[in-house]
Amino acid sequence: MLLNGRTSASRQKFLCPCCKLSFVFRNNRNKEQREKKWFNDWILEGYSVRQLNLISGRSVRTLKRIIAHWLAEKPPNILIPYPSLQYLIGDGTYLKHENCVYTVIDYPTGLVIANSYGVKENYHMAKTMFGELKASGCLPVAITLDGNTQVIRAVREVWPNIIVQRCLYHILRQGASWLRRFPKDHAAKELRKIVLTVTAITDNSARDVFLNQLNEWEHTYGAYVQTLDSRHKIYGDLQRTRSLLWHALPDMFHYLRDAGIAPTSNKQEGLFSAAKILFRNHRGVKKENRRSYFNWYFHLKNKKIINH
Repeated sequence: MLLNGRTSASRQKFLCPCCKLSFVFRNNRNKEQREKKWFNDWILEGYSVRQLNLISGRSVRTLKRIIAHWLAEKPPNILIPYPSLQYLIGDGTYLKHENCVYTVIDYPTGLVIANSYGVKENYHMAKTMFGELKASGCLPVAITLDGNTQVIRAVREVWPNIIVQRCLYHILRQGASWLRRFPKDHAAKELRKIVLTVTAITDNSARDVFLNQLNEWEHTYGAYVQTLDSRHKIYGDLQRTRSLLWHALPDMFHYLRDAGIAPTSNKQEGLFSAAKILFRNHRGVKKENRRSYFNWYFHLKNKKIINH
């Protein structure tokens, strides 16, 4: 085999000494791997087609064709050890003008073990998703959730003995929102001080201080708050914050008895935050391809976690 110059595309040509024919070698597997790498960068790094054009040297039209090809493919399955998963976090986020992206992750590793795009965060969605996890052999000890009562009901129907930990950050965020930044009512001012300490509870003594403060507030202002007109926006929100705390209280402190339980869903919020930032770079993705986009995103994130 002899070298025989290069093609107009600068590819090496070879000459067969026997038949005197000139040819080039083609490695389709390398080509596919390069194209997959560009697609992965488009998903995980948020590169635009123009940026990939500068990196790869391929035309915009070719890159769009490559992206469309991989979006039409289903991500390969990753072997997830469902029976060994004990501590989960379940939460959803809403994209602008669109339905919910809901995911369930393994708290210790951050693996996304279930996800769904274009759904509503309700009982039917939760019952279906958690039922599929149970059918896969997942029998968790505990799960951290926000205050969506329909999701909590579905989880307890699928796993009757599971511990449901209420996300402390959701309690703080919702309570602080309802009480406003600078409340005028004295009861609201005092309750806001208590709400802001929720995520700082790291041991039993801090929990006891929180409970004492809440009981003192209830003894001082509870009857007064109940007499307020719930139709008034500010008073109604104060009553809602009081109800939020008392209803969440039985499931707020499981993490103090079991260190494996996540006290908040912040790990999942970080996942959603990164996904939204990257997705905003690809606002032109067609609606019918967005489900595939998020499937690939969570698949590649899982692959990255497993490889590291």
